[in-house]
Amino acid sequence: MPRPMTLLLLCCLPFASLAQASTSSSQAAVKTAPAPPVDARAAVDGIAGVIAEYYHDAAQGARIAGELRADAARGAFDGSAPQVLATRLTDRLDPIDRHFKVRWAPEDAGRDDRAPDLAPEDAARRDNHGIRRVEVLPGNVGYLDLRQFAAFNPEAAQAPARASIDAALNVLAHVDALIIDLRDNGGGSPAMVGYLASAFTPAGANIYNTFRLRERTISEAPPVPYAAPRLSMPLYVLTSARTGSAAESFAYTLGNAGRAVVVGTPTAGAANPGGEVDAGHGFRVFVSTGSPISPITGRNWEGVGVQPHVGTDAAQALATAHILALEAVLASGLPAAEAVDTRWALEALRAEAGPLRAVAWQDYLGDYGTVGIDQAEGRLRVRRGERPPLLLLPISDDLFAVVGNPAQRVRFQRDGRGRVTALELLRSNGALDLHPREDAADNSGTGRLP
Repeated sequence: MPRPMTLLLLCCLPFASLAQASTSSSQAAVKTAPAPPVDARAAVDGIAGVIAEYYHDAAQGARIAGELRADAARGAFDGSAPQVLATRLTDRLDPIDRHFKVRWAPEDAGRDDRAPDLAPEDAARRDNHGIRRVEVLPGNVGYLDLRQFAAFNPEAAQAPARASIDAALNVLAHVDALIIDLRDNGGGSPAMVGYLASAFTPAGANIYNTFRLRERTISEAPPVPYAAPRLSMPLYVLTSARTGSAAESFAYTLGNAGRAVVVGTPTAGAANPGGEVDAGHGFRVFVSTGSPISPITGRNWEGVGVQPHVGTDAAQALATAHILALEAVLASGLPAAEAVDTRWALEALRAEAGPLRAVAWQDYLGDYGTVGIDQAEGRLRVRRGERPPLLLLPISDDLFAVVGNPAQRVRFQRDGRGRVTALELLRSNGALDLHPREDAADNSGTGRLP
């Protein structure tokens, strides 16, 4: 009888959850000779037994196990090297449940060539508990790039994972809208899903998934919700086909609750959480031990994925969501002084998203006191002493945004004959610097940027 590991209710795509563990072994495989064929029928029997014992749906688990054993008895897997057998079984099981993953990892495989395995707490620390970037984008839009829903105890306020996500939310405490990027998030802890979702929803809201296990149910609702939820702030969740499991749960829950706009492509479609089990003969299998049910939809996203509200190529999802966020903030009615900064950011993003506006660039070239305007690679630039030059993005006639900082603009002045005579350095807070042109009498030209 195989010896199971302690099963954790992890909602995580196997390829994501095993990425760190498999890195060193995959490197070692380059140096290690292929393993000889394994007794495929005995190995499949062990894997089938694990599925029959632990799969969340007992009847379906028994059927899957029976079909695997029947295939093995017909010789379908005979002669396979263990690594190949693991891949073939994963491919065989994946259409049934996107969390199924079989791997071959005997204790002594490649040990001489492998780097030491990191302890789980060290791996989590080096991964910064899944938090890759925390940033305030132009227009005061928050951005959180989250690569994993870390192992999480919401009742332990000082535990590293909770302290880290609380710190990230604190950094973003004063933004007008928030984008949470899950495009490269393969899943993780349902407990963290519930806690983070509670940062944007009313306490006690009936929106959280209930996981049905064989003998009991577990709710994703946090026992200790986020203390100061942001209930009206526009919220956007980015997805891709790599978004899996717990990350899908977050998008599915907040999207169906009407609390977040999901932007990107459909997700992986891996709903059912579970854990790895020792299946004997050096094989381990990730088995789904539970299945979530949403109180809003009465179902989950297994096999179909979370469908975005705004479909766009994953590479364009951030820019799309940024534009949507700025539009929503402006529609909500900002004070006039704050709306300028938001509107400038929106106009710059729209200009970047469209074709580059044609510019009579030779009209502008020259020196304006301490400021110079030149041209490089088809774009105008601002030069000022030893500072790095600033690229300009045309917004309208004689008006340019500074690329990467749309809170700054350059506006050129013309005289009655259409000659450029000065430039203004503008800031969204109202500051203005005027720089007369030194060669105003010799500034006509016909060249145009494409």
